Formats: sequence, structure tokens, C-alpha cells
Amino acid sequence: MMSPLSFFIGLGLDRLLGEPRKYHPLVGFGTLAGWIENQARRLFEGYLAGVLALVGAVMPLTLAAWWLDSALEEFHWIHALFAGGILYLAIGWQSLLQHAEAIARPLALGDLETARQAVSMIVSRDTRDLDEAGIATAATESVLENGADAIFSALFWFLVAGVPGVVLYRLSNTLDAMWGYKNERYLVFGWAAARFDDLLNFIPARLTALTYALAGETSVAMACWKQQAPTWKSPNAGPVMAAGAGALNVSLGGGAQYHGRWQERPPLGPLPGVGMQASSASIHNACRLLNKSLVIWTVAVLIVAGVA
Repeated sequence: MMSPLSFFIGLGLDRLLGEPRKYHPLVGFGTLAGWIENQARRLFEGYLAGVLALVGAVMPLTLAAWWLDSALEEFHWIHALFAGGILYLAIGWQSLLQHAEAIARPLALGDLETARQAVSMIVSRDTRDLDEAGIATAATESVLENGADAIFSALFWFLVAGVPGVVLYRLSNTLDAMWGYKNERYLVFGWAAARFDDLLNFIPARLTALTYALAGETSVAMACWKQQAPTWKSPNAGPVMAAGAGALNVSLGGGAQYHGRWQERPPLGPLPGVGMQASSASIHNACRLLNKSLVIWTVAVLIVAGVA
């Protein structure tokens, strides 16, 4: 298990500094990934191009992280600072909370145009015609789902596999965000990146769903998880969002517009009229649920470290 000291350094840096405003390594990685995609498509075809692009983008940097991590391991404090710094760059705790606040604040004031613009920064659905409930639904769902991707999955892989684990996860998750679309360009090429990301998120997503349930309305969350998660196409987003919506006792899900096409989506959480309607308050509540869940993980880390 990775040192709790590095765990707290990473979280502390994120709490104090937030997301780096300039020169974030993932921006450079995105540029590199774009170049690798072009080369892979030029030299290979079909699924093979996507597989080789995934390996070529992820493995050299993961191996470099493993080598550097191993080289610093005997220098305790330097290693702890290095590992904590890598974790800081791999998570998006404060960034997610700030994006959520940028939506909830104007929404509460009735400024739908500003809220639509803010929510378009973190969701892939069309936001131009969203009403107040639609904006709140999109934002609340995004906080719940991205809480797993941007925070808890990264923490999981850091704790179980150290610096190489969190680097492997964050790079793979970034490639899924770039290549994992089910459209003509990426349906075949992005298949490997999407499936590998699903594999890496399988256990962390369910731990996140369980933590959401423990941090909120537990019985409702567990019932929603059991009944609604199987109805979602994504094997990992389903448990996370169903349990999260139940934990908040808020009605989410339902149809939404993506890239000009209407998509019917299953419900999440209590049925409308039973649970609360999405609103600026539900966005704030989702952020509180995320923070409570992070406290649970922190306590668990301290307990496991104490036993070890």
C-alpha cells in the first residue's frame, strides 16, 4: 500500500492549489496522444491501430514513472513528496467543486445563460436549450460521475499500485475521454482505450458507489444501485450515478440531447414526485456527498495503515 503521507500530500496540494492553471502535464500528454493517433492511423488499420496507439501513449510514461519511483524509494521524504506531487496532478477534487459552484451560483440567481455556459464545460450533452431542471440534472450527474473518475479511481490506483498505478490510470482515462466516442471516427479506433478504461474503473466505481451510499441515504442508494445500474449502458457510470442519486434522494436521469440527437436514458434515484427535483441545491448536495465520501476514504486509509 502506498504511504499515507503521500496520500495526504496529494490531497493537501489539491486543496491548497487547485488545478494547475498553466503547464498541466495532461495538456502536453493530449498533444502527444494526438500525434500518436495520427501516426497509428497512417501505419495501421482497424482495431490494431487503436490498440497500438493506446500502448504507445501509455506504456512508456508508465514505465518511466515506475523507474523514477523505484529510484527515489530509498529517499523517504523525497519519495513521499514526489509521489504526493504525482497524485496531485492526477486528481481533480477542487477543480470539480469549482466547476460545480460556477453552475450552481448563477442557477440559484436565475441566470440560466451563464449556468448553461458553465455546465457545457463539464458535460457532453447539448446544453443550449436546457431549462433550470435540465441544467441542475446535468451538473448533479456530472459531479457524481466525475467524482469517481477524477478522484476516487485515481486514489484507488495510487493506493494499490503507487505512482505507476495512478499514472497508468490517469493517462488511460484521458485517452478514453479523447478516443472513447461511439462515432464514425472513434468507434473502432477508440475501442481499446474505452474498454481498458472500463477495466481500470470496474472496482473503483463500485467502491465509489458504496461510499456514496454510506455517506448519504444508504437504503435508498443501495436499492437504486441494485435496480437501476443494470439499465445503463456504461458498466461503471451506472452504479456510481444510481447510488449517488439515491444517496442524495434526488430524481436524475431521463432523456437528453447529445450532438443533435435525442437519447432516452433510464431514470436515476427515486422516481419524480418521490425524490427531490434537481436544482442548485442538489448540485451543492452532490459536492457535500463527494466530500463526505472522501472523508470515509481518508479514515479507511488511516485504519488500514494502522493495522499494517
